[in-house]
Amino acid sequence: MKIESKMDKVTTSIFSVMSKLALECNAVNLSQGFPDYPADPELKDLVCKYIQRDHNQYAPMPGVPALLTQIADKIERSYSWRPIADSQITVTTGASQAICSAIGMLIRPGDEAVIIEPAYDSYKPAVMMNGGKVNVYEMKAPDFKVDWEALEALVNDKTRMLIVNNPHNPTGTIFDEEDMKQIVRICEKYDLIILSDEVYEHLVFDESKHLSILQYPELRSRGMAVFSFGKSLHATGWKTGYIIAPKELTSEFRKVHQFTVFCVNTPVQYAIAEYMTTHMDWSALGKFFESKRDLLYQGLQGTGLKPFRCEGTYFQLYDYSSISDRKEEDFAVWLTREYGVATIPISPFYSSDREQSLIRVCFAKHDETIRKACEALKQLKSAQKV
Repeated sequence: MKIESKMDKVTTSIFSVMSKLALECNAVNLSQGFPDYPADPELKDLVCKYIQRDHNQYAPMPGVPALLTQIADKIERSYSWRPIADSQITVTTGASQAICSAIGMLIRPGDEAVIIEPAYDSYKPAVMMNGGKVNVYEMKAPDFKVDWEALEALVNDKTRMLIVNNPHNPTGTIFDEEDMKQIVRICEKYDLIILSDEVYEHLVFDESKHLSILQYPELRSRGMAVFSFGKSLHATGWKTGYIIAPKELTSEFRKVHQFTVFCVNTPVQYAIAEYMTTHMDWSALGKFFESKRDLLYQGLQGTGLKPFRCEGTYFQLYDYSSISDRKEEDFAVWLTREYGVATIPISPFYSSDREQSLIRVCFAKHDETIRKACEALKQLKSAQKV
């Protein structure tokens, strides 16, 4: 049987590679982006409660009504605008499904999308699977800022979508007001749909504010914003997220959604809906992760690893150029094998495999885990450059 792959250039993700190596080496795993601490016991008890109450059959395709209402409440409190629960919000099987379905419902063969790299690894394959072409704008160290005029030069009459990620994984940067003004300008000028990955919306630091496309009427009228309960509730394995879009885009999105996953885990939806009635202070998440970022920063001082500014997410970039001339993936493997700490190289986040001597460190971990990793890496200060 002859199979012609649609994704012949896609290989095993770097996240899987490094987590597997961490397991083999019994290393502290600061590579893949998931917590090693438990979700709130109260939330877990609510899931059990709804399982026992036999909420175990298919949920409504758009989402459980109680959860849709709670999401609308949350968005209104966060961004001073209220989406219509039954026609502008869809609960999804995590953010990745939302992103892939949104791209799938819009991109046709011959269409183009602009993405900003380094980028989360699902954007480009999702465009390619639907016969589209990706035009890449590369952010570069050390500031990882977007030159919007240079990005605009990538837009043409075939461009249908601009895909952004804010706060940004893996760089930890966030958009400011000028960035948002430029996004408005470009999307209106070229009549683009904007797909905004905002899964780290509450993980912003140093008194900064997250700017969502939902705060800008010009963008929410042509935008699709993606969010994740996995990130905000420390339960990534539940794969529960949601997407907010205008009625017209939501209608088209649900045509894809219903024939891919149809609906999302029923007891989890009910549990999150009830949990949100008494747990709506999302601001505490920023302080929680900011303390972990600072613990990592303090613990790695003097190691030769140079930190970049981290404004959001739960990832910190480090420059290792004073320690090694190795390529990023080789350095990450060496660090895992020799020092027992697994991290992620940044080059796989670029289509060009751009090398900048950078690794990404996840600090969504127990404080003890962070301290253990820092203690192991302190040996780097006595190591000769390799």
